[in-house]
Amino acid sequence: MERSILSWGRAHRYSHQVVNLAKGADQSEALQAAAALPGTMIPRGLGRSYGDVALNDGGRLLLTPRMDNMIAADWTTGRIRAAAGLSLEQLLRICVPKGWFPAVVPGTKFVTLGGAVANDIHGKNHHQAGSFGVNVVKLQLRRSNRDAIVCSRDENADMFALTLGGLGLTGLMEWVELQLTPVRSGNLDVENHSCQNLEEFFELTEASKEWPYTVMWVDCFATGTALGRGVFTRARFAEAGGLVAHKAQKALTWPIETPGFLLNKTSISAFNALYRKRPAASYKGPQHYDPFFFPLDGIQEWNRMYGRKGFFQHQSLIPMEQKEQGIRQLLETIEHAGQGSFLAVLKVHGPERSPGIMSFCREGVSLALDFANKGQKTRQLLEQLDNVVQRHGGRLYPAKDGHMSSSFFKEAYPRWRELEDARDPNFSSSFWRRVTQST
Repeated sequence: MERSILSWGRAHRYSHQVVNLAKGADQSEALQAAAALPGTMIPRGLGRSYGDVALNDGGRLLLTPRMDNMIAADWTTGRIRAAAGLSLEQLLRICVPKGWFPAVVPGTKFVTLGGAVANDIHGKNHHQAGSFGVNVVKLQLRRSNRDAIVCSRDENADMFALTLGGLGLTGLMEWVELQLTPVRSGNLDVENHSCQNLEEFFELTEASKEWPYTVMWVDCFATGTALGRGVFTRARFAEAGGLVAHKAQKALTWPIETPGFLLNKTSISAFNALYRKRPAASYKGPQHYDPFFFPLDGIQEWNRMYGRKGFFQHQSLIPMEQKEQGIRQLLETIEHAGQGSFLAVLKVHGPERSPGIMSFCREGVSLALDFANKGQKTRQLLEQLDNVVQRHGGRLYPAKDGHMSSSFFKEAYPRWRELEDARDPNFSSSFWRRVTQST
């Protein structure tokens, strides 16, 4: 079946042959049938990648969400095995009432386990917990040119390291075995602090090392001594409050594609002022995990707020030794361009403990930004931001990228050839061709 598929950022739309994989962990027949057709394929979960990493222009998409069965679980140890199409949303409804939680979660729960592994996702606790791959025990990979192989740190370790953060290119993940972390409550103890500038952000970060979760929303249009102001949040799981999972209910839906002319410096500045001054900006108390970790999940199709042309997300990571200068220059570049971001998030990352060779994270500070797609004007800003990141020895997150140049990618990920050599010969993506075959 042929379908036109949009990226989550809605700036990329390609035509694909779509294959819906069925429930179950053995996908050998489906994969063999797909491999017999001309062209390449790439797995796709719930489609929350902002750019083209899970798109395959003119090729096939292997849709995995129906592969959502739990295979095994030991609730005394928190070790679970599930088909790779199981989402974090589904897993949380199962594991939270039993006193367990995924050790690392991203900003949306609508991510499959396979997608979490392929992008080696990270969260607000990277400074303590590392990325998702730290807690992946093993996985089963179905290659189109051979039988399934089980991969772990001890078995097929090279392929395991290339699959964590391997962007779905090493083959089809059939199941993932994951170690969960114990919790006593579904609530967190949360503290929000008004932060006056970038210097105070680093001071708050230093003072919050013992807090498992830290993050800051940033006002992109602040200048001078207020550059980097925002709302700093730190949190830890509560010791009491009930093991209550989120409700599987239908969220509100963003009603329209927002007209592009409404997304401007004036509207974003007004939003930023309201966000900084709202009562919750100084809140201290309990909060359920759902709105804390996944605030945007309460609005279906929130990506439509950026209008018909969509948006680009730019998430960069600056090494620790260059953090202050690099982040400052990024914020100055954004303010000078007058193209602010509603969602600007600063996070501190600790040393990476995942074995993933192509994992995005390492020790440093990341800045995630959303920019409405205003054509060449926006692409020029993205290139300027890339130049700042590159000068400071940083990198961009492939899961959110829709524009990175081939030369920058190869410099930032010098071991990319190892992934290319290990890539399933029938697997490819629009992202991979863009960053490895372009000059």
